[in-house]
Amino acid sequence: MTTLRQAAKVSPARKVSRAGSRGRPEESRQAILKAALAEFAAQGIAGARTDTIAESAGVNKALLYYYFEDKEGLYRATLEQVFAGLFERERAVLASPGNALGKLVTYAVTHFDYISENPSFSRLMQGEMMRAGAGKSPHIQYLADKYFRKLFESLMTIVNEGIRRGEIRPVDPMNTVVSMTGLTVFYFVSTPVTRAIGRQDPFSSEALRNRRLALIDHLTAILRPEASQSARGKTL
Repeated sequence: MTTLRQAAKVSPARKVSRAGSRGRPEESRQAILKAALAEFAAQGIAGARTDTIAESAGVNKALLYYYFEDKEGLYRATLEQVFAGLFERERAVLASPGNALGKLVTYAVTHFDYISENPSFSRLMQGEMMRAGAGKSPHIQYLADKYFRKLFESLMTIVNEGIRRGEIRPVDPMNTVVSMTGLTVFYFVSTPVTRAIGRQDPFSSEALRNRRLALIDHLTAILRPEASQSARGKTL
């Protein structure tokens, strides 16, 4: 059986320049990652074809292996690019001044805006979570250590400090962070159902705008200090 490394070998006459395609290595690398995002999001890592990625990126297939070693390496680099982009935006929000309620709502909206920019982000993330849930992801621990844990700890700190300062009502910090993520992400996970029941395109400008406003409204209603008065003594 031909290995991926063997498939990447080319004859000396066709050897790929170390400078990359047409002497623009970073441009070629980004083109590959863009094509890989679309392919992995649509087909998953098992169904994705490196031939399709190379053709879409407009590069020689050997260049994929030169930059990323194998398909799994390319998949990991694609995941990293998506999560790194989200992390950079969220880190800026978490480090900004402001009260806890405002920062938590802005954090959720920033997350929502990032996913809504490209439907492939949601599909790629969902596919990786399913793969990790089945115990088949060699990347989830790396992503957790580099990105998820830092964001989670920062959010927990903001929630705890917000409660202490009276900026948000008393809540369970861990479940609050989980619930925030659910309110933000589930909209994108459930888009196939939304389409199936005959509602509007969930990625239309109007639908995204309405969902964004609803996200702000829900989180504010759940976390604002006055909410604790109406919630006192009540159980779900």
